[in-house]
This record gives sequence, structure tokens and C-alpha cells, in this order.
Amino acid sequence: MKPNIPKGTRDFGPEELAKRNYLFQTISKEFLKFGFQPIETPSFENSSTLMGKYGEEGDRLIFKILNSGDFKTKELSNIVREVQLLSLTVSRIFKDVLNDLDKFEIEVGRKPNFYELERNKNELKSFIEEKYQYRVNQNISLIIGYIDSHKSIERLFLEGSISELFKDKIFEFFNKYIGITENTSERLENNEMQKLFPFIEEVYGKIIDELSEYRKRFSKNISNEISEKALRYDLTVPFARYVAQHQNEITFPFKRYQIQPVWRADRPQKGRFREFYQCDADVVGSDSLWQEVEFVQLYDAVFTELKLPVIIKLNNRKILAGIAELIGESDKLIDFTVALDKLDKIGIEKVTEEMKIKGISDDAIEKVRPLLTLQGDNFEKLEQIDALLKDSHIGKKGVEELTFVLRNLEKLGLESSELLLDITLARGLNYYTGAIFEVQAKNVEMGSVGGGGRYDDLTGIFGLKGISGVGISFGLDRIYLVLEELNLFEKVKIPKPKALFINFGEDEALYSLKAIKRLRFLGISSELFPNADKLKKQLNYANKREIEYVVMAGVEEIEKGIYTLKNMIRGDQTNCDLNDLALMLGNK
Repeated sequence: MKPNIPKGTRDFGPEELAKRNYLFQTISKEFLKFGFQPIETPSFENSSTLMGKYGEEGDRLIFKILNSGDFKTKELSNIVREVQLLSLTVSRIFKDVLNDLDKFEIEVGRKPNFYELERNKNELKSFIEEKYQYRVNQNISLIIGYIDSHKSIERLFLEGSISELFKDKIFEFFNKYIGITENTSERLENNEMQKLFPFIEEVYGKIIDELSEYRKRFSKNISNEISEKALRYDLTVPFARYVAQHQNEITFPFKRYQIQPVWRADRPQKGRFREFYQCDADVVGSDSLWQEVEFVQLYDAVFTELKLPVIIKLNNRKILAGIAELIGESDKLIDFTVALDKLDKIGIEKVTEEMKIKGISDDAIEKVRPLLTLQGDNFEKLEQIDALLKDSHIGKKGVEELTFVLRNLEKLGLESSELLLDITLARGLNYYTGAIFEVQAKNVEMGSVGGGGRYDDLTGIFGLKGISGVGISFGLDRIYLVLEELNLFEKVKIPKPKALFINFGEDEALYSLKAIKRLRFLGISSELFPNADKLKKQLNYANKREIEYVVMAGVEEIEKGIYTLKNMIRGDQTNCDLNDLALMLGNK
């Protein structure tokens, strides 16, 4: 078998891991400076904790974990029952078809092509019960096969095959008894027969609707039967669960940071993986805008330490709500802002086209157009926004909050980051209620490397109401790619021992290990080559790992109680006792 790993995952060698650890340590150090406390949550949660929190698209990207145990006896019996229920549902639909045909015959007033209808009702019923039941039994076999190979439950239903089966058999029925097929409009000479087409569409529509509804129930029931847990999709929802569950143990305001992996069944591409680390910092239990000020400072501190120039973009959800209110499209706030968020990617014309497709009127688009071409610095933009939103209470509130944050950051100053008011920034609108942050790296083509915002009631879904919070996230994997591309990892070194002890045999190895034990106690990294191989091989090993010193202790050194220390870069060597050896390696 050829060794491989699943798509969207990665192995990390010593050099890559050293760079990643450098990132983790740099960010964690700044978190601690700002007073955040670390927490961890399980890699998987109950499905009920995660499902329904990320929207329909997000739910589809959640990795579900199959229940352990022999579910092929218990759960499979329930699956078979569900499939059999589908057969009964289809039988009922075809009975409705027959009833509607009877009604049509009465409405038409004559039955020149229906004379076999009464005689053949039982034949159709037999087809439903026998032929279709055969197809159901096939599906049961496929289900067992899919479960055995642990493939996606989404594919068990075989929606396309079932839909096509009905479509073919409906027209087969009409052709047999009425003389009409799917593509027979040119054959119809009797105008009254044209009445059949709306009827066929109605019948087929009923069946597809029934199947669609059944598919939802089927998929949900099957998922619940075989999976009760799921891998963590992000750190935010588990954190909300953590706060609600441990509310009596937490001192509010609670400042936490968390660096852990998450999993998403997404399509892998550059900068997007199925397994990746998230790095979050949040404050819950305070609605003070000074938290927003500090989070901008935190971003600035981290990226300054990493020597990575970035732009920190700011917006406020209340301003976006005010704009939607101004143009009379409050009910289309999400559609409006999703289109607006694409302005820098697809341009103003494409954005306006998308808004029209979403049902936003031309008049509304014209009203908002000045906001898409704001000019000036941050405060000049705020003045223009304030003037446009003068009649919107919520919009004015958003302007006040942004003004507070920007004014105080101007007084405090930033180390290296650029601060930019971006009215098109609209991330996380399903839960953000105030400030919105996004960070982009300069001088490189990459998506955002950080983002966040304020949320007023994220813990409410777990029963803890009225807890306001604000948080940010660092995109560790994207930051890694950016630092790599800009060659900013130069000072990161692969961990390696200070000295390698040469292995000349059993007695010499024991003598060397006594010295190694002393050096490690003093904090000096060192190791013994495990095998008593030829000296050249051991020296080559030291060179390949770029170990600066080797220590040799043969029979002569043991008798004298000394060690030979060789510098692998310069090539010189010296004899010394253990104390001097420790001093020389410790000072290097």
C-alpha cells in the first residue's frame, strides 16, 4: 500500500514544526501580556452543541463521528425501516395519481384513450409494490455497503436515481395508457390533450416535493441514529458552551485565549485545509469599547513582533444596519452586506448586479452608491457616513462607537500596523452586533490573516442570556504561508542538541551518559549516538544535523577522566574534564 494522508491534511517535519511553534509561542506571549488566560475544550462535541450554529452551509462542513459498537443490528434496523417508509410514501403518491386521473377523465368528459385505465389500475399498483420494492431492497444493500466502508451518509439516499425512476415510470404509464411520452408535443393533434401537460407537471412536482421532504427527514434520522458527536468546527461555539457550563466558576469579565485544531469538510485549496489550527482571544461579560481598542493593539503587537506589515480593517455592524434601513431594505440586510463584502474582489458593477439579483431595488442601490466610493482618511469617511445616516438611530450609534475606537487608537498610536475604516467589511453578520475586524497582510496575495468582532448574546443559545463579548482570531496557517513567502522565518532554528557524544562501545557509552546526565541537568541539550558505528558515520550524522560540537571519550579519556571536545565548524578540538566541558558548552 502506498503511504498517503487524507486531502486537506498535512504532515509537519522538524523544520516546519519549529516555525509553527515559533508562531504559537509569539502569539501566546502577547496574549499573556494582555491578561488573557488559556483554556482548552475537547476535540469533539455533542452534535447538538454544533449543529444549527453555522447556518445550512456550515452544518454541511461538520465532520460527524460514527457511534461505536455494533450499529448494524440496532441502527441498521432503523435505517431499513426508514427506507421501507419511503416505499409506502411512494405507493400513496401513485394512488393520488390514479385518483387525479379519474378526476381528469370526468373533467374531459370523454375517454377515447382511457378505456384501459380501469382495467389496468391493479397492474400499476402491482408495479409500485413489486418493481419499486425491488429498487428499495437494492438501496438497503447499498446502505449496508456504505456503512461497512464508512462513506458519507449524504450519498445513501441516491436522490438522483430515485427521481429519475419516478420520472421515467410516470411517462411510461402515460404512454401506455394515453399515448403520450415526455417528448411528444409534436405528435399531439387533439387540443384537449394539451391539458395533460399541466397535469403531468403537477403530478411530477408533487412527487419531487414529497421526495425532497422525505430526504430531509431521512438524512436527519439516519445521522441521529449513527452519529451523536462531531469534530470541533471552530473555537467560538465550544467557548460559548464552556462559558455557559462553567459560569459559576468564571470571574467576569473573562479573558480567555485558545489555540487548538478544528476540522471542516471543505474543498482543499491554497490557504484552506480540512484540519487546521485556530487561535482565538475573547473577552466576555463586558460591553466596554475599551476592549475593541485593546484588541486592535493586540493585533498590532503580534504582527509587529512577527515583523509582518498588516492592514487592520474596522467596521461596525450597526452602520451596515443603518445603511440597510436608509435604503429601505432592512429585511435584506444579509443579502445586501454579503454583496457589499465582495466590492474589493469583483468591483462596483458586479456588486450592483448581485444586489439586483437579490431583489434590492435600483433606487436603493443609487442611495447607497456614495458609500461605495468614500474618499479621505478614516475620520473624513466617518463624517461622510454620519451625514448619510443622520436619520438612522442605529446607524448613528455605530458611527459613535467607531469614532470612540478610532479616536483613542489615534491618541495611543500603533507600532507598525495601518488602521483602515472599511465600510464594505461585513464578515460574521449572523452573530456580530457591533465592531467588526479583519486583518490583511501587505505585499502578498492572500486572504485575511485575522478577524473578529463584538457579539451580544452568543452564550444565549446555551441558556446564559445577556452576556456581551468581543473577540478576535488569528489565521495561523495563512500567517505561516505569508511569513514563508516573505522570508520572515529566518531567525527560527530547528531544535538540535548542543553536543553529540560519539559511541565507541558499551563502557564508553556509559561513561558518556554520565556526562550527558550532568549536562542536561544544567540545561545543556546533548545526546549519545545510539550505535557504536564507524567514527566517520557518526561525524556525518552530526554534520547533517548541523550539530556544532561532538564529544569523544575512548579508553584513554576514560582512564584520565577527561573528554575530547571537537568544534565541527572550525575543526579544532581540546581536552577537558566534566566541569570545564559544561562551562565551555554552556558559554557557547
